[in-house]
Amino acid sequence: MKHFISLFVFLLLAVLSNAQVFTSSNLPIIIINTNNVPIPDEPKIPGTMKIIDNGPGQINYITDPGNIYSGNIGIEIRGSYSATLPQKPYAIETRDINQIDSAVSIFGFPEESDWVLLANYNDKVFMRNVLAFKLFNETGHYASRTRFAEVMVNGTYNGIYIFGEKIKRDQGRVDIARLDPDENTGEPLTGGYIFKIDYWDASNSWTSPYHPIGHSNFNVHFVYYYPQPEDISIQQRAYIKDYVTAFESALRNPLIHDSSAGYYPYMNVSSFIDYFIVNEVSRNNDGFKKSFYFFKDRNGKDRRINCGPVWDFDWAWKNINECAIFAHTDGSGWAYKVNDCYPDVNSPGWHIRLLQDTLFANELHCRWDLFRSSFLNTDSVLNWVDDNAAYLWQAQQRHYTRWPILGLNVGTPVVGPIPTTFQGEIDGFKNWITLRLNWLDANMPGRCYNILHNEYLQNKLQIVAFPNPASDHVFIELPEQNNKSVLQLYSITGNLVKVPVTFDGNLFTLDISQLAVGMYFARVTGSRNEVSNIKIIISR
Repeated sequence: MKHFISLFVFLLLAVLSNAQVFTSSNLPIIIINTNNVPIPDEPKIPGTMKIIDNGPGQINYITDPGNIYSGNIGIEIRGSYSATLPQKPYAIETRDINQIDSAVSIFGFPEESDWVLLANYNDKVFMRNVLAFKLFNETGHYASRTRFAEVMVNGTYNGIYIFGEKIKRDQGRVDIARLDPDENTGEPLTGGYIFKIDYWDASNSWTSPYHPIGHSNFNVHFVYYYPQPEDISIQQRAYIKDYVTAFESALRNPLIHDSSAGYYPYMNVSSFIDYFIVNEVSRNNDGFKKSFYFFKDRNGKDRRINCGPVWDFDWAWKNINECAIFAHTDGSGWAYKVNDCYPDVNSPGWHIRLLQDTLFANELHCRWDLFRSSFLNTDSVLNWVDDNAAYLWQAQQRHYTRWPILGLNVGTPVVGPIPTTFQGEIDGFKNWITLRLNWLDANMPGRCYNILHNEYLQNKLQIVAFPNPASDHVFIELPEQNNKSVLQLYSITGNLVKVPVTFDGNLFTLDISQLAVGMYFARVTGSRNEVSNIKIIISR
């Protein structure tokens, strides 16, 4: 009876206020209240938040208690372009009774206090960010955890949002060392840092001494993200600037593979490849010029620059009237060449130089083939889209009653016909993905050579290589004695490489001290002709 009375009162208020009737959902429900105080761009204002999620297959009612979160928050509008659209995105800070930020676990995510609600006014399938985050996570890297939810703000239904983690230095997010303002010498000074390409000003960034390849009149600005511009010390500013400059110098060096002068010791190659793949699969207009993140830990843990996490895909996965690269309707075009579009924020163009390196391009192609045979298989991606469309089916009807934009060209200027139904948007999304994957199959740079192509990284013998990356020696261990095993080492180009090797029955010892840094493959053939391939990274 209490449940019925509460619903009746809400329905009455909804009718009197001419608001959309919203009482329940199969999606989690998030209810935000700021006592009708308008939410500003900044700073955060106090409010409360209730999150309801009764579990898979269950219906959530707005009158249910907050069983995921119920408490104080600080809230503000977030984003740049997205903040100008009618459905506002929000940054949220969970707070305790004294309005102090308080780390909590929401939806089972690692405890933190900073969260985001990403709006979907510019994404009519609601999935562009979520799919990109999923794919980057599948490659083995951190990406923000997310959940779909329907949101009410101060009694008004606001539609479908994506609740997720803000990019932040933390053990459960970007897991690098904490860097305090007074840590200005020795090992602590070497990490951790997060920086990005994004909107900048003189106070929050530094300028690269290098111009992008092919655009000698472009300046590139790197934005301090962690520590924040107001917290980072002079010594820390100098350290990360000098380190990135050294990396850029190594990229420009003609001796690109030299163990001391080349780029390999400065960067986590797989992270740069995987970032490239996710942003090219989605042909992301912003991926190489805005919300383009990098991080670096302390030297003792990992001295390399890592690319990512990925972020901001509401302008991706579609044909847009931005420039020719992104307007093609046949799945073609390279997002990493965004500087040719004369963007509002210049890209450093690092991937242009990297793809001039045959070894990098070949490793990219091998990794592309590996992903296409697993989680990036076309059917797998399209099935994921269908599953989420079914999950969102009821909620999207309410969303598009609140925001009647189906059939309208709002937000990103889309090229071509605009579907008038949600199913039409889903069908167009799937068709776009199929065209794009097929085009990338035909145009991916590099070559994964036949010596490794058919069994790339298959490990039938369950061999283990350590340490990996290695500098002087690497050990390859078999699970049991096998005196008839044979090891061959290949370069990324498929050439057989001769190095001193010893074998004691289940352990190969390779002297790699004279090899150039880069990626290699050890191919072990067992006594029954079982073949195993394992990737070895040489880094000094």
